[in-house]
Formats: sequence, C-alpha cells, structure tokens
Amino acid sequence: MKNIIYFYIHKGEEYYIAEGVGFPVVTQAKTLDELAENIKEAVELHLEGENLSDYNLNPNPSILLNFEIGTANYA
Repeated sequence: MKNIIYFYIHKGEEYYIAEGVGFPVVTQAKTLDELAENIKEAVELHLEGENLSDYNLNPNPSILLNFEIGTANYA
C-alpha cells in the first residue's frame, strides 16, 4: 500500500497544470498556491466515499508535488 500520491506540475501558457502520476486527477490554477489548494480539494473529492485500498492507498496519504522548471543549459 502507498502512503504518497504523486503529482507532476508544469507551466502551460497561462496556467500551472498538475497531473496525478498513476492517479486519475488533473487540475490547474493561475498560481502555485491556488494549484496546491486545487490539488488537495480534487484529491479529497475524488476519494470521498471510496475504499482507499481500491487505489492501493493507506489511510490519510500524503501528496507530493514534482515541479518541472524547464531544461538546463550546460553548454
């Protein structure tokens, strides 16, 4: 059973976009603070009334965000 729900975050043209990694939730927001709140709300709504073991999750899982900042220029 997993203790962590992972999200991948990247910047679109106007919004930050968060996509669950192996978890069927996607959300967006104009700021990272708004995005963090949207992710928490979307996860809570998605799991409301669900059996967490169906998602291979332990009770009260943490949410971990990975943010892509672009490519590095080493040349």
